[in-house]
Amino acid sequence: MMEIKNKIFWCGIKDWELRTFHGHELSTHRGSTYNSYLIKDKKTVLVDTVWSPYKEEFVEALEKDVEIKNIDMIVINHIEPDHGGSLDYLMSLKPETPIYCTRNGAEIIRKHFHKEWNFVIVKTGDTVNIGEYDLVFIEMPMIHWPDSMMTYVKGAAAVLSNDAFGQHFAAYSLFNDELDECELYQEAIKYYANILTPFSPLIKKKVEQIKALNLPIEMIAPAHGVIWRENPMQIVEKYYQWAQDYNEGHAVLIYDTMYEATKSMAYAIAEGLEIQGIKCKLFNASISDQSDLLTEIFKAKAILIGSCTVNNTVLRSISALLEEIKAHKFKGKAGAGFGSYGWSGEAPRIINRLLEESGFRILLEPLSFKYTPTAEELKQCRDFGERFAVSMNG
Repeated sequence: MMEIKNKIFWCGIKDWELRTFHGHELSTHRGSTYNSYLIKDKKTVLVDTVWSPYKEEFVEALEKDVEIKNIDMIVINHIEPDHGGSLDYLMSLKPETPIYCTRNGAEIIRKHFHKEWNFVIVKTGDTVNIGEYDLVFIEMPMIHWPDSMMTYVKGAAAVLSNDAFGQHFAAYSLFNDELDECELYQEAIKYYANILTPFSPLIKKKVEQIKALNLPIEMIAPAHGVIWRENPMQIVEKYYQWAQDYNEGHAVLIYDTMYEATKSMAYAIAEGLEIQGIKCKLFNASISDQSDLLTEIFKAKAILIGSCTVNNTVLRSISALLEEIKAHKFKGKAGAGFGSYGWSGEAPRIINRLLEESGFRILLEPLSFKYTPTAEELKQCRDFGERFAVSMNG
């Protein structure tokens, strides 16, 4: 247990070995943490728990430090199993403990554990005094579950924000001012891009509401990763920026290829983009981490996707990526498709159609060539890249 602010203690778990999350959907190259917090005021308050595989270790540490019988109340900001998974085991030791959560939170807790505990339903603005401090609850629905909320510790100027402002990042320190800022922001933007992008309009409004409250904030302590102690509002400002059709001005080319024909097209298109001053990155989808690809798409202004045609459609890595793109609801981005084919050639048209259905602005008709592109056809690829760049800047 570590005191992170007067009377507020981190009592979570560092998961150094974690490499995938949400099943196998999200890559976590730097592990993660499950952050739970204990406030030792006149009342002893536990805020969130940890993932169920660590429930015994977690509860044992609490028992040693404060004894479970002395916990006066539990706040569940969000009941997803990585935060609330230990709740059932904990409640078996003191089942009458009041659980403070949103109305949606109580419903979801019931659905997870099939128990009827002592729920205290709270909404935005509700306050409970615990001694020197007051807890102020702020609902955060769909950021990123219906039950999500954050808890402001009035008197400590600390925000216990749950999933908002977090990262999947296990590090040697819990605090942002003691770590490599580049690594921290790599994980923070990846977390936002992969988990929170679909909720960007809600996030923008919620950040505006939080800023309008004009609360003194000296610390933001999320449920995953690093605690923002130095200039904590920096991550709030980043979320506000990321929530508004974010891009860094460059293009990303993502392709899959069977016999290098589509790859050669991708590299030629990239040359054309760069001739017109557009910086670009290239990725082979079949050997790239999809969570990292989605992060790159989030950061890009335009995305060109290439696939050869197999069985009248795109290759499977591209198909999966296009489904993810649609689900993430990226805004303000341009795109186009390309690829080689042997006899039918549908893939680039499918790419254009699916990108358009996902809200992308399609700048050019799809480009395709039969079998291995000739020198003249590669020149047409470079021209394609140049025309795309001109349209992208137009």
